[in-house]
Amino acid sequence: MKALRSHEVGGPETLTLDEVETPTPGKGEVLVAVKACAINYPDTLIIRDLYQFKPPRPFAPGGELAGVIEAVGEGVEDFKVGDRVMAGIGNGGLAEKVIVPAGRMFPIPDGVPFEKAASLLMTYGTTIHGLKDRGHIKEGDTVLILGAAGGVGLSAVELAKAFGARVIAAVSSEEKGEVAKQAGADDVVIYPKGEMDKAASKELANAFKAACGPEGANIVYDIVGGQYSEPALRSIAWEGRFLVVGFPAGIAKMPLNLTLLKSCDICGVFWGAFTAREPVKFREQVVELFDLMKAGKIDPLVSETFPLERAGDAIAKLENRQAVGKLVVTMD
Repeated sequence: MKALRSHEVGGPETLTLDEVETPTPGKGEVLVAVKACAINYPDTLIIRDLYQFKPPRPFAPGGELAGVIEAVGEGVEDFKVGDRVMAGIGNGGLAEKVIVPAGRMFPIPDGVPFEKAASLLMTYGTTIHGLKDRGHIKEGDTVLILGAAGGVGLSAVELAKAFGARVIAAVSSEEKGEVAKQAGADDVVIYPKGEMDKAASKELANAFKAACGPEGANIVYDIVGGQYSEPALRSIAWEGRFLVVGFPAGIAKMPLNLTLLKSCDICGVFWGAFTAREPVKFREQVVELFDLMKAGKIDPLVSETFPLERAGDAIAKLENRQAVGKLVVTMD
């Protein structure tokens, strides 16, 4: 079987397509023939040794997949050969076949394509946990989303609307703004791509304030970080919740006096740790996501697919912040 693997620290250009032995599932494991593997921001970090987890090399990136069970290990009772499943595994998904612990899998509902199933767990899972458990979202809230046209961003637009919020989408281009509007955003703010000076930062803060309204944003969902975080924090409402989700633009240095003036919270959203610490709640949220998908309230946007040998191109595109929606690697 083939796998796209990292043998050395570096960018997507260092990944190599290797021929490796097909693994055998052990106790409590299954062998999944991968049909689709979504690319996520952690994939850009893990190959550079910048992620929280550093698997031993060589390893295949790819933490979110969908496929068909090909073999079942001892003790697995809830799944059988031929079942269509999806899973979040941290890494290993950029391979034709992969071992998955049975406890990390979910059955794919009838009618859901592999590409969309592979695009649900990490993005929508992060967001439903962030908005509900960390942001305590309620109907009528105003939610400002930074990076609103990417995979996680669009999941935030859709879920915030599903929970009855008013959504302000912050994006880097008019094209991405249109994508966010199609997903349900009520208003759009275009932020500059280049370095901002103090005057430009203040101008962006004013744009956020104008879009959010006089009361400000009850929730800021920050997927971008860097120079964009402080202007967003300045637009937050009294007792608002600023959710730290990711920082492809860099780790922001926040003026903590603003948290006092707004009596607001800055909350981390670490979905991976949440799934390990609260597996029952995690599985309940996945069921809720499928219910929302069935009701037509969420629908992962797969904007582009890549064959396994070009998965590095997908990682590079996401790393360069050129992606809209989800990029997915397909094996067929």
